[in-house]
Amino acid sequence: MHFNKPAIFLRRFGASGRARLAATLPALVVAVTCAGAQPAEPWITTWAATPGPRWADELPVPFGVPEVLSNRTVRQTTRISVGGEKLRIVISNEFGVRPITIGAATIALPAGGSAVDPTTIKPVTFSGHTDAVIPPGAPLISDPVDFPVKPLSSVVVSFYLPNPTKLASVHWEAMQTGYISGSGDMTKAADFKPESTIRSRLLLSRILTTAKPDSSAIVVLGDSITDGFCSTPDSNHRWTDELASRLQAEGHPDIAVVNEAFYGNRVLADGFGTSGLARFNMSVLSHARVSTVVLMLGGNDIGLPGATIPNDPEPTADDVIAGLKQIIERTHAGGIRVVLSTLTPAADAFAGTRFSKYYTPEKAKIAEAVNAWVRTSNAADGVIDFGKILEDPAKPGHLAPAYDCGDHVHPNDAGYQVMAKAVDLKLLLGQ
Repeated sequence: MHFNKPAIFLRRFGASGRARLAATLPALVVAVTCAGAQPAEPWITTWAATPGPRWADELPVPFGVPEVLSNRTVRQTTRISVGGEKLRIVISNEFGVRPITIGAATIALPAGGSAVDPTTIKPVTFSGHTDAVIPPGAPLISDPVDFPVKPLSSVVVSFYLPNPTKLASVHWEAMQTGYISGSGDMTKAADFKPESTIRSRLLLSRILTTAKPDSSAIVVLGDSITDGFCSTPDSNHRWTDELASRLQAEGHPDIAVVNEAFYGNRVLADGFGTSGLARFNMSVLSHARVSTVVLMLGGNDIGLPGATIPNDPEPTADDVIAGLKQIIERTHAGGIRVVLSTLTPAADAFAGTRFSKYYTPEKAKIAEAVNAWVRTSNAADGVIDFGKILEDPAKPGHLAPAYDCGDHVHPNDAGYQVMAKAVDLKLLLGQ
């Protein structure tokens, strides 16, 4: 299995990391395969949202997710990449310290807002039961549900939390509205009046579908830019969404795009979630049929120290490059291709705000050195130069105004679209 060399993971987390890894393995066994081999069951990840831990109160960006939900139903909409005849959902307690009880769960097709098409509601079971308990540190995979879906379909997942539940495993920025009901199990309701809405993913981490024989998955390991931050909410305009649409339109219907990005993510250190090095096994190697990893990390390693992370030392270019090399080595050890992305422009990032130190001329030099290595090292199997694609040709180092959502760091919808259009599919597919 891909988990045969978790050295960095174990060194970082010690005994607790080994316990967490052991808890994760049994639940993910159906989704893991040895490199180059067919999985034991024909499943592939068609959608993902990276779970992460709650971050500390001293960080200047509030977590903004309820600490506890009790006797509530959570309803969340996703857009899958590839289609299939059956679906399975994965609910994460990977960062929890207490068991989580799922009282009931359903999947359905959306009907707008918090509503679903009542004729499509299907109950989800876990080992034949409608309820389940998820141990701390583990994910929970459902039984297969007969639910034929076409590529790029939207699927709604609802689950009921009957007991007081600490929300410890959360994907902070979903760019999609989720709905929390008032009291009771509303999983089979065609609609309900939400008690509140939220734009984070609560516990739901993956959707799997039946895989065709030649199916494969592209996993993108990234930060807020890959997460689609600043794109139009509820519109699926992340660059990975646009890439999935391109693959379908250009004759690759069985290539899944798995977005394993997290807001504020760094290669080397935790902060806004777990570092890329620490989450690599969970976010990449636990997926089945992965053919290529796109690695788009490093910008926050340079930008966050002194801007949002208190008392955090600034890494050198060599530090960031060493971290990227580790991920490349671990990807290749799993028999998987890796494509590197350059860091994107960040001049004047968050200008006029308390985060303005995200960019400094000194940090720009570090980013330039990392990009020079990405472009020339041949350490990976290919390079996507998103840095050049998004750069203002009249002002090097700056995000082009047409692609700037306003903070001078994150692209807008047009920027995410041009990123997806610029990807060489032959490079991505190893052709």
